[in-house]
Amino acid sequence: MRFSYVLLPDHPLQESLASIRLADELGFHACYAADETWHKDMWLLFAAAATQTDRIRFGPSLSSVVLREPTLIAQALATLDELSGGRAEGVLSCGNFGLLAQYGVDWSRIRPLSRTKEALHVVRTLLDEGAITHSGEFFTYDGLFTFARPVQDHLPVKLGAMRGPKSFEAAGELSDGCHHALSYTREAYEYAVRHIRAGAERAGRDWRSLDIGAWVVFATGPDGAAAKEAARSMVGIYASSMPEEQVRRNGVDPRELKPVVDAIAAGDLARGIELTSPEVAERLSVSGTPEECLEKIRRDIEPGGVNHVICAVTDSVLVKAFTGREVAGVASVDDQLRLIHDHIMPAWD
Repeated sequence: MRFSYVLLPDHPLQESLASIRLADELGFHACYAADETWHKDMWLLFAAAATQTDRIRFGPSLSSVVLREPTLIAQALATLDELSGGRAEGVLSCGNFGLLAQYGVDWSRIRPLSRTKEALHVVRTLLDEGAITHSGEFFTYDGLFTFARPVQDHLPVKLGAMRGPKSFEAAGELSDGCHHALSYTREAYEYAVRHIRAGAERAGRDWRSLDIGAWVVFATGPDGAAAKEAARSMVGIYASSMPEEQVRRNGVDPRELKPVVDAIAAGDLARGIELTSPEVAERLSVSGTPEECLEKIRRDIEPGGVNHVICAVTDSVLVKAFTGREVAGVASVDDQLRLIHDHIMPAWD
């Protein structure tokens, strides 16, 4: 089981760099970030981090092929790979539908899976060959080339997926893996992995060689109640992007979440948090003491076939940035990284 740290680049940048250096020292597999306008630019942050670290890998999880042209994603990945000495990788999808709406993009009209599959082909071709001629449904190039070349023989590019089943199958068939965000039950991961495996086997690939990542809202600390409250502050914001099918696979009735999602959509974050029950928050996060978090990973996530836990570490700074709430007693990002290293990762040594 690999463990990675995903950050939303909203902390002071020097603090984020220090956390990435710590994750590198502690042996985390990768540090990922959301390539979204809402946050500070992850590409610049990772370019700086690449020169301050030795082993940890970097990349977007994920980057939107609607808001960022796929050849520019390939160019950025190859450049980051050179800066880091061969430690870049990326996850692609159409992106956060809430962010797309703020750009006036209606996700239902852009054929998201078809667009993402074609974008994956574009990124893969430009990374592998350095040039592309392509006339597709969404992207067209005539002899486009780049001098940005990756150091790795094969820079991993994966797909992000939530609803399925076709997106999971596409990840297994066409990419280096799948990062599945915001699921917390064995049922949800068995569903995802079943379809990832089907796609891989259709292409004659070994599904067990793929990166199958669980991207989870995560908060831990000695004060388990404070960690759970920090997670509760963020669960509704994340849950608003979960398709109803996925909500059900996580043991939650979409009707129970609707008032939360409606409040957040109306901009009333305080009301959205108030309406998020502790029970729902606990179901839709990995939170509590390190022992509680370890138990949930071993009971509900690992048995589904996951080989990579991607912890979206939530601390009081992040909660305040998103919601304005002050939550006392929450461990810092650095302390949580140490707790993961000391109390959770050793279970797979």
